[in-house]
Amino acid sequence: MDIKNSVAFVSGANRGLGLELVKALLARGASKVYAGVRELGSIDLPGVVPVKFDVTKPADIAAAAALCADTTLLINNAGIAKIVGFLAEDSIEVTQETFETNVYGPLRAAKAFAPALAKNGGGAIVNILSVASWTNSGMMGPYAMSKAAAWSLTNGLRNDLAAQGTQVVGAHMGFMDTDLTAGFDVSKVSPQDVAEQILDGIQAGAKEVLADEITRKVQAGLSGQPAIYLAPLQR
Repeated sequence: MDIKNSVAFVSGANRGLGLELVKALLARGASKVYAGVRELGSIDLPGVVPVKFDVTKPADIAAAAALCADTTLLINNAGIAKIVGFLAEDSIEVTQETFETNVYGPLRAAKAFAPALAKNGGGAIVNILSVASWTNSGMMGPYAMSKAAAWSLTNGLRNDLAAQGTQVVGAHMGFMDTDLTAGFDVSKVSPQDVAEQILDGIQAGAKEVLADEITRKVQAGLSGQPAIYLAPLQR
């Protein structure tokens, strides 16, 4: 779909990648950008319409979908990450909280906005995923688990929404230079660059956007020989 003259709804739009997506959409000629935020005063940009939106609250999502019925592009960007391993005392609670935001949130939003997208010509949905969709290690267990589930959700939605002409894009990246990764001494990609790549992918009709080198390498490795990884389980 074409970004110019589109009507976009971006969740988690007041900082990080969400804010850069809002700016990039405006720069590319989107006619209107709805900014889904928990606090309406957290974003104030010309051409942006703040909308109360907590992805864990079905009432917020339903109200936003009704208010923003002219939406042609939904970007499910809102997400959380906590540094917790699976054997931590609170790992079950953290996993449940993470899934509420990172999996059920995009699912609720997609279901709520799908009728409007169909009415407006099909449009597109973008789910912000991660390189962690395909790998899980260290202390980010629940987060990676949620992104793997969200990747599966994205692939399923693509099938379900094909008949109404809705493009569904999964955007994957490693560490971005945002508040969330401020204390991490790792290579990071800029959220501005990721935002531009995502919009390029939408315009090109892509199914997935791989926004940095590490993500492209990990994704390419998925087509390797499964026996390499399964062998230890056979002993």
